[in-house]
Amino acid sequence: MTPTCAGCVAPPLSRRAMLRASALGLGSLALAALMAEDRTLAHASGSDTHHRARARNVIFCFMDGGVSHVDSFDPKPELDRRDNQLFTDSRNPTAMGNRRWLKSPWRFRQRGQSGMPISDLFPHIASCADDLAVIRSMKADLPIHSTGVLFLHTGSNNAGRPSLGSWVNYGLGSENRNLPGFVVLNFGVVPCGGMENYSSGFLPANHQATLFHAEGAPIDNVLPSPLVGEGPGVRGRVQQAQLNLLRAQDADFARSTGGDRAISSAIRNYELAYRMQSLVPDVLDLARETPATHRLYGIDSAIASKRLYGIQCLRARRLVESGVRFVEITCPPGASNGTWDQHGDLKRGHEKNALDTDQAIAGLIKDLKQRGLLDETLIIWAGEFGRTPHSAGRDGRDHHPEGFSIWLAGGGVKGGTVYGATDEFGMHAVYGICTMHDLHATILHLLGLDHERLTYRFGGRDFRLTDVHGNVVHEVIA
Repeated sequence: MTPTCAGCVAPPLSRRAMLRASALGLGSLALAALMAEDRTLAHASGSDTHHRARARNVIFCFMDGGVSHVDSFDPKPELDRRDNQLFTDSRNPTAMGNRRWLKSPWRFRQRGQSGMPISDLFPHIASCADDLAVIRSMKADLPIHSTGVLFLHTGSNNAGRPSLGSWVNYGLGSENRNLPGFVVLNFGVVPCGGMENYSSGFLPANHQATLFHAEGAPIDNVLPSPLVGEGPGVRGRVQQAQLNLLRAQDADFARSTGGDRAISSAIRNYELAYRMQSLVPDVLDLARETPATHRLYGIDSAIASKRLYGIQCLRARRLVESGVRFVEITCPPGASNGTWDQHGDLKRGHEKNALDTDQAIAGLIKDLKQRGLLDETLIIWAGEFGRTPHSAGRDGRDHHPEGFSIWLAGGGVKGGTVYGATDEFGMHAVYGICTMHDLHATILHLLGLDHERLTYRFGGRDFRLTDVHGNVVHEVIA
């Protein structure tokens, strides 16, 4: 001990010093863990963003297969006048063949105070017209589903790149340490397009998507399986012991490999899975929602696919409400190449898909709005491309990447806005052309992230979601 003189007064003992000295320093370890968690949550709250964030969370309604823009958000009166006439394209006159212009079978009407034209295909979303910012001038690279879906999700035609949701989770962190930051609400074993569209790529593995099922248990094996003769109280202790053993083994292996980040991410994923056991069933318990809320989302429908899509949209609201950063909702299964891929039987196919999704998405917008959450939640509605305004027959449309429509809502978006334009037939984006890189840059900007500064070093160079491209579309930002 340090000697003291008579009459000397010992300096007051700080909480940090007391915890360091108590119980062999275990108290200080607990304090350090709490402080680290506080720093993580401060980072997640947006204090480390590149600029002021307009949105905190994202819900991405992925319309796989390609919704027809000329039948939904981009009216073409000239197409009506030329219906059934031979298709001629001044940019590619050799591609005429026997194709003919095909008018929309749905009527467009001006909606909301903004007077935004939306077709009768989406009557419920049309009631939210003043919340939407429609971009009519999107362009994709190729008219191929696999490539288009991959580019929409990762900004690259090559597999192995991180998904948009992974980049957002990496850039902002999670707001809830007991839930994943990136969730995909899925209707099958493998989500549309394959897992490469939802992967963390070269980012740490804890940023990849966690899949939640539409029916049954939302996550496989989320609850521990009981051992023979094991009671509920024992089950938790056994699982905790197993997790501690696994953590110790992984930590030893990580040290032997020089602190490999992949091993550290795997450890964090195991720990997250353990914490999710108590929270996920509670968050996704829709029995706590009112019958009026169920009706708003169409969950009371007798049509199974519509009911399930409504469940997923309501789950998305509950997840972002609980701190999940990025939620993607896929469509109920449809054609082999995507739900909206109607090369034939256009009217029946598009109407079925719209019936499944329209009410639930509009319900999501209205529900977030009445809860005061729409201003901080960015909703994205998009597919990988559009569909041709011409057809080889009279009942379908083919893949079309040269000009199509998507929309954004909430999260700092200027509602009631139409940006960009295609030509008089809907063939080519001719004004305000918006690429996938521009869309990604705009989404990151709304979240407070500069797409040029959000980078990750891999393979000897810095990668980013937008590669060396991308411009923010400020015209759709409030």
